Amino acid sequence: MTLTRDAESGSAASGSADETTESRSTAAVTILAIADSDSYVKWGATLLGQVPEHWQRSLIVLASPVLPSGTQLAAALTGMTESIAAPPILDLSAIAVRIAALKPDVVLLSVRGPLVKVVVRAIVGASVQRPVIVSGLPGISIPATKRAIAHRAQVDLFVLHSRREIREFEALAALMGIGMNFGLSTLPFLPRTVLPQKAQGRTQNGEVIFAAQAKVPAEKADRLALVSWLAESARRHPYLRVVVKVRAARGEQQTHAERFDYADLIRELDPPAPHNLIVASGAMSGHLAGAAGLVTVSSTAAIEAIALSIPVIIVADFGVSPELINTVFTDSGLFGNCGDLVEGRFRHPNAAWLDDNYFHAIESNNWVDRVGELLVRRAAGQLPLKPLVRGEFGGLLRRAWDRKRALGRFDRSWSGMLALVVGTPARITLVVIRRLLSRRARVPLASVETIGA
Repeated sequence: MTLTRDAESGSAASGSADETTESRSTAAVTILAIADSDSYVKWGATLLGQVPEHWQRSLIVLASPVLPSGTQLAAALTGMTESIAAPPILDLSAIAVRIAALKPDVVLLSVRGPLVKVVVRAIVGASVQRPVIVSGLPGISIPATKRAIAHRAQVDLFVLHSRREIREFEALAALMGIGMNFGLSTLPFLPRTVLPQKAQGRTQNGEVIFAAQAKVPAEKADRLALVSWLAESARRHPYLRVVVKVRAARGEQQTHAERFDYADLIRELDPPAPHNLIVASGAMSGHLAGAAGLVTVSSTAAIEAIALSIPVIIVADFGVSPELINTVFTDSGLFGNCGDLVEGRFRHPNAAWLDDNYFHAIESNNWVDRVGELLVRRAAGQLPLKPLVRGEFGGLLRRAWDRKRALGRFDRSWSGMLALVVGTPARITLVVIRRLLSRRARVPLASVETIGA
């Protein structure tokens, strides 16, 4: 299908239905990405790099509680074009003004789930003809969750990165009764050519990278166990540097808050950590360039390492579960235990696992074509805004509450302050009632009868 834009009216006309959407446009499509945390900045910027070269691309960082530092921004935008590598940092009202002036055809919401509906409201309020709204998740998204879908219920296209992810999200969305379009993309930070090796074993030089995560594992004892195993591996392999690669330096924000800092945990070790166990931040791509192997519990960095033929250990000592975000690696052949970590027994993935999990052929990616189809529908006036499935009760006060909760001190509106004052006690009461009802529902019938007697 061919799409042409009228220079004066901005309208679009479709050609033959037999033509492909790949040839739909020779005019510039304007796409604006809005990002918040460091991981979403990286995802949004690199996803912009996948659109046709003639599209006009720009990136804005939303001022929020997870605003990246200058160092984090630089790391997230490594290798980006000049127009993307120096994004302005704007608050929500300034973003609405930018959208009203720019009139983008497409807006890519590269933000955390609770912010999606807040920014969608700003987009709609600032638009005469709203843009196609695209969103997604920046890393491993298995298992599919109801919350991820509910937060993005109003977007026109949900971008995922594997055949398996799309199957699971489609099934869950159908179960929830939510009509949702999905598009497939290669994880944006993977190289275009993927030729993972099949050899097993430990490389004899380079660095061993431990890809740390803020939420996994959650308990201090488990995190201490991890650093103790890393320290022992460093002692046994003094010719290697063992690098605990963290997402944020002390004082920097990240997508998820971290309760137990790895640098602090390393200082608690007895005996003390060897000199070749270090903590470092910065771009993961830079660390992987000299890596002998990568260790993680469930980080997306494992996928990056596989793409670069770097062997991996997925530490399974804490279990395999949705909470640990590591069920996606089932049947990959990458799981190992603390003994494998200490001895450096790294692995390469099973070939049968690759195609279904992030390593499909580039030609299978269809998210840009899906956007093209949505642009045709938009031009024909056939792209109504979908309703939220939840979170509408409460009207204007609820909207102010959502905005204040998502933006924190970066929302300076009086309505946000009022919503916080009114809504916080109500929310606490609701949570207590739900817990009491849940607890009562778990009490066996015999126990209820005894209490009643």
